[in-house]
Amino acid sequence: MKHDLRVIKTQESLRHALLELLKVKPLEDISIAELCRLAQINRGTFYSHYKNVHQVFKHYLEVIVEDFRRAYEEPYIKTRFKIENMNADMIQIFHHVKKYQDFYQIVFDHRIPMMYYYLLFDSVRTFIEESLVKNQIDKEEGTLEDYLLSYQTNAILGLLIEWHRKDYQTNAEELNKQLITIISLNSPFRN
Repeated sequence: MKHDLRVIKTQESLRHALLELLKVKPLEDISIAELCRLAQINRGTFYSHYKNVHQVFKHYLEVIVEDFRRAYEEPYIKTRFKIENMNADMIQIFHHVKKYQDFYQIVFDHRIPMMYYYLLFDSVRTFIEESLVKNQIDKEEGTLEDYLLSYQTNAILGLLIEWHRKDYQTNAEELNKQLITIISLNSPFRN
């Protein structure tokens, strides 16, 4: 599928403007007019892509979550879900976060409404569940499964929040090594 470069540029401008505005005010207080002004596009262009500011955020979250999904699944796919075959160089989650660090700084900021965290949490939880199902990994039955998925999701996001709290100072390679140690001890993919 060929993408129109004007569309891509417009969407990138809107996402960048949205991130700048989210640093100073909540999503519900951002107007289309100020978003368009900062993105340097007109309202007609905005409405040809989105109905409201929430759709811009939702679309950006979808882009980030899809990249997060790929980063999460890559080492498992390369090892055919055998933890013992995984090495630190295969892990891509921390590289993903660095790529979208502006977004994560907003989502993990303690002054920002929890709504953003829960949107991210629900999205990550969903793709972890889909990954388990797709790869036919044995899951616990019933309610325990829900708790296991939430535990797994919070474990990953907890690492990212701690990295955020340390101002992203630890390099990704060191975090990869630490994550290998953690997941080899407690993973639904372990045999």
